[in-house]
Amino acid sequence: MKSLIKRFANDESGATAIEYGLIAGLLSIVIVGAVTATGTSLSAIFTTIQTKMTGAATAVK
Repeated sequence: MKSLIKRFANDESGATAIEYGLIAGLLSIVIVGAVTATGTSLSAIFTTIQTKMTGAATAVK
């Protein structure tokens, strides 16, 4: 029984899984932030294009 408890206390395999989980969580936060920033940028670009195309269509009529 003593050796079983000692082996359990010295087992570090769970620590590695926790570290990988923390790294995956951090990476997902970074990815969500990057996609959000890029999406806002793309939205502004498409709004500018739409405004210019509408202005050009009005000028042609």
